[in-house]
Amino acid sequence: MVRPGHHPAHPRSTIPLTKPAAILDIDGTLVDTNYQHALSWYQAFRQHDVLLPVWRIHRHIGMGGDQMVKALAGDAVEADRGDDIRAAEGALYLAAIESTEAFEGARELIEDLKAAGRQVVLASSAKAKEVDHYLDLLDARELVDSWTTSADVEQTKPAPDLVQTALEKLDGDEAVMIGDTPWDVEAAEKAGVKTITVLTGGFSEQELREAGAIAVFESIRQLRERIGETPLG
Repeated sequence: MVRPGHHPAHPRSTIPLTKPAAILDIDGTLVDTNYQHALSWYQAFRQHDVLLPVWRIHRHIGMGGDQMVKALAGDAVEADRGDDIRAAEGALYLAAIESTEAFEGARELIEDLKAAGRQVVLASSAKAKEVDHYLDLLDARELVDSWTTSADVEQTKPAPDLVQTALEKLDGDEAVMIGDTPWDVEAAEKAGVKTITVLTGGFSEQELREAGAIAVFESIRQLRERIGETPLG
């Protein structure tokens, strides 16, 4: 018997928790491009009378082109020759883009994430032509939920714009990023997103962990094998 004024408890409603989506960096993470980019920047700077060691340029790969010139060569070069250097790098990289290849297991990683019921957005601030090439390499146009290009962002990494734009393309606001550079980690952190990293970009585990990566894997293949150890498992 129900006592007067007493209402039986209703079963607690259960709201299914959505699985975190995956925001996947492309350059250096899914596709082996970082050294082609480093050499293209080296040649572009050299064409405009700025000689920089390639190792220094590589330390900045993953940072967007709108910030690379100032970071590497200073305010004066940015003001005087920045746009010309960026244009030269773009042409040089496009000439080399056919030498790039997807990393082993890159497409399969996307397939794994989709099979697990996760949304997948490919996050890139590259020009549309470059992203089109990567989508073809990965055969991912019909597989992923969305992707970004340089047209979608005002500022590139380490600014958070790219990650925020990727989040806006998702049905939900919880995501984990997969990247390969400290710049990926920094941009994601500013957007409130945690980052899993791989060593395929040429940065060390220590560098990536110091930037704030929550996990570091040797390769995409190893990440696939141990994905259960991450929030995307």
